[in-house]
Amino acid sequence: MACTNCSTSTKDGTPRGCKNNGTCGTDSCNKLTVFDWLSNMSLPNGEVAFDCVEVRFKNGRKEFYRNTEKITLSIGDVVATEASPGHDVGIVTLTGELVKIQMKKKGVDFKGEVPKIYRKASQKDIDIWSDARDKEEPMKVKAREIAIRLNLEMKISDIEFQGDGSKAIFYYTANDRVDFRQLIKEFAQSFKTRIEMKQVGFRQEAARLGGIGSCGRELCCSTWLTDFRSVNTSAARYQQLSLNPQKLAGQCGKLKCCLNYELDTYLDALKDFPEFETKLHTEKGDAICQKQDIFKGLMWFAYTDNFANWHVLKIEHVKEIIALNKEKKRATSLEDFALEMAPLPEKDFNNAMGQESLTRFDQPKRKNKNNKKKKPSNQNNSNNTNNSKKKPIIISKNDVKK
Repeated sequence: MACTNCSTSTKDGTPRGCKNNGTCGTDSCNKLTVFDWLSNMSLPNGEVAFDCVEVRFKNGRKEFYRNTEKITLSIGDVVATEASPGHDVGIVTLTGELVKIQMKKKGVDFKGEVPKIYRKASQKDIDIWSDARDKEEPMKVKAREIAIRLNLEMKISDIEFQGDGSKAIFYYTANDRVDFRQLIKEFAQSFKTRIEMKQVGFRQEAARLGGIGSCGRELCCSTWLTDFRSVNTSAARYQQLSLNPQKLAGQCGKLKCCLNYELDTYLDALKDFPEFETKLHTEKGDAICQKQDIFKGLMWFAYTDNFANWHVLKIEHVKEIIALNKEKKRATSLEDFALEMAPLPEKDFNNAMGQESLTRFDQPKRKNKNNKKKKPSNQNNSNNTNNSKKKPIIISKNDVKK
């Protein structure tokens, strides 16, 4: 969904109008926008509109503020909000009853104390705000140089100025606790502003930076994912994925969030399966499970004395053997319950690279002209000699008698 200002042109695909690549002031193309499906509905008689609004700041950070002055606000308005100290400048992203639902979702008490909105931002407020935003990138480079000079094991990931330019928030990532008291002193001397340090996780940093995942799409955390749930390696085990950290880790260096998407479905399917550690007792010997196929409902078992040969059993047959074992009885063998798997058909693989030569773009070698000019007499003589050599020798009976 894109706004009219950010709609792309048909020729080169570049955004026209505001030129902000999907983060314009109207906010209808913002990556974390909530669609107001109650905007066309009027309130019942006697009902008062909810007095809190949702305001977005840099990098998708959103806060809730109370409209105590009863200012008529709509989505996309630039407002000056309460901050400590001074005021901040943001863009209204949501109004009405949906704000109450969002506050309940985020755990904010809408009946308690909520910061308020001062006014709609004037042109002077917007100019100060834009000037402060222009200082953030060169300040980030200098801040990283200072942190490296002090040998601090931390990374300054981003800087966010307050709307009035009186305070700068430094977002950083670190594995361990960092003593940045000397760092704050040097920041205050270099930048001449109020400094606030805020630590963020590696997932939040990846969401701020954005990028393309291994699936070929934009990162979920930078497009629509707002809450980060813990991801364990057990999620990969339940889905029978190889525990390869290079494949399971995202750009943040942690396990991918998408491992949790289908985990509940796998857990529901595994409820019908016997436990993986189940041991089957047969007259031929004990068998241990080696593999499961959740989609086909199959399990592979192998005898403890012969792990090379696997036998495929359906879940129903496995449960029958388990029931016999509970009665202290043994099944005859796994072969009586095993399925006969058809051999895989042989596939003819075509070598796409072999269809054309790798040297097809090379220049052909020039042949010497002297080799082409050969005497025809020599060729004829050589041919005659070769033909004479090739003729078989015939001996008659009379010659043998003589």
